[in-house]
Amino acid sequence: MTINCIIIDDEPLARAGMKEYLADVDFLHLAGTFDNPLAAAGLISSGDIHLVFLDIQMPKITGLEFYKTLKNPPAVIFTTAYPQYALEGFEVNALDYLVKPVSFDRFLKAVLKAKEFFEVRQLNKAEAAEPYFFIKADNKLVKILFDEILYVEALQNYVNIHTADKKYMSYLTFKSVEDYLPASRFIKVHKSYIVAAHRVDSIDGNEIRIGQHRIPISRSLKDEVIEKLVSGKFLKR
Repeated sequence: MTINCIIIDDEPLARAGMKEYLADVDFLHLAGTFDNPLAAAGLISSGDIHLVFLDIQMPKITGLEFYKTLKNPPAVIFTTAYPQYALEGFEVNALDYLVKPVSFDRFLKAVLKAKEFFEVRQLNKAEAAEPYFFIKADNKLVKILFDEILYVEALQNYVNIHTADKKYMSYLTFKSVEDYLPASRFIKVHKSYIVAAHRVDSIDGNEIRIGQHRIPISRSLKDEVIEKLVSGKFLKR
């Protein structure tokens, strides 16, 4: 598959270097370069861009601030000279985070991860009518049945999918998993957790219990979570 990319960076040398790297990777297609995020907004909103190489420190609006404004954002790989922004970058489900100056081998590692992400997503779309999906884990494609999932956990740039028998780690974004799972069966209970509604054993304060597992509930989501889990199913005298 071909991945349509754009580069957003206010530094001309950084844009030129990234453009040169992209030209050496056959599955990447550069659709444009921009010196500020707002100039790229129209192209991004078209839906034709799959991946953005986005600098964080820029005048007027940072790359992180801009990315958070997008309604249907493409996948993103952040670039910056400031490694302290890495954690915040992963909180918006970035595929990767490149610290300048970026070496070609580090760039290649990031775009291969992106290629794997899009290949798995494409495979899952083809199987969307079925009650399962595939992930890349342990260097192979693994089939995950919806019925097997207990909960999904986000950990920086990958996710853990917990089943009754095993935990699968995969380099996916939390958002990609959330968007794929049917909302009628799975509930986001925290910025880092999604639970299978039919697997919930009890709600104890700000925790959900699934077997021996305890999953936190965000205060901001608690009322919504309880409503989804309990509505129409609560028996009382």
